[in-house]
Amino acid sequence: MKSMKSKRPDLDPAVAEVIRPGQSIALLQALHILTREGRLNQDSRRKLKQVYHLFQFIETLLKELLASEPQRPTHPAAQQPVGPTLADHGAGKSYLGFIIYDLFFKALGRGHIYGIETRAELVQRSQVMAAEMGFDRMSFIDTTVAEATTDVRLPEHIDVVTALHACDTATDDAIAFGLAKQARYMVLVPCCQAELAGHLRQNKALFLKQTPLAELWRHPLHTRELGSQLTNVLRCLYLESQGYEVTVTELVGWEHSMKNELILAKKGPAGVGQPKGQRALAAAERLQALLAEFGLQALAATRFRVASEAG
Repeated sequence: MKSMKSKRPDLDPAVAEVIRPGQSIALLQALHILTREGRLNQDSRRKLKQVYHLFQFIETLLKELLASEPQRPTHPAAQQPVGPTLADHGAGKSYLGFIIYDLFFKALGRGHIYGIETRAELVQRSQVMAAEMGFDRMSFIDTTVAEATTDVRLPEHIDVVTALHACDTATDDAIAFGLAKQARYMVLVPCCQAELAGHLRQNKALFLKQTPLAELWRHPLHTRELGSQLTNVLRCLYLESQGYEVTVTELVGWEHSMKNELILAKKGPAGVGQPKGQRALAAAERLQALLAEFGLQALAATRFRVASEAG
């Protein structure tokens, strides 16, 4: 098996400015972000910028998590916290997971990252790479986001759930996973939201007769755009109805990626924003009202069924 250990090349100054301090050059080469000569093409530069920007958000959450460790569970065989756990859904080639491990978990000396991906060949590739890099607290699991919730290879509790460009309803599955695993934080970058656009198309003629609001999705392009926007608005309300504080921002500049909406959800402290709290109840009511406004009540019994029970 070929070793991935390599000497740090003489990096171009422009490349050296992009790479974060402490970042393993061997890892970036193994991920094919850097060439063997230490060069960085435009596509790799854009990809690395996205991952680094997302890492900044996640690093802040992990540090906050560590600061609260006296209240966190301890390993039954040792009187010390076992370290943070992070599940990365739709991991793909695991760029995000590997870089988080390299820049944070490696020096921490504890904690675990789980990469969840359906393509077995990518899972196997990541397993080999983790072994060669010595990243022994990384696991890669070949399963869907939905099935991961009950997969015995994953622990009962996960601290941080990430989903970078998880397509269509996979983001909703990641949210359901986070709720089931009592995640403290969720970091989501949705992609290709098509489900709601399909629902809007089905009832378009009826709503055009009933309300001028239907003009918002009369044209096919607007149906797709509104469906995407509405999907994320409903997701945010759903998370708030379950006791999370939600922030929505841009991941990177729109010139780098059109799938650029970053949803950060943080579990509220005990007694604040819990499912029976006033904020959560208000969010659940707004969620139900919005579903009714757009003729999407059926989703209250499926995609958003927990939220519908919050009141």
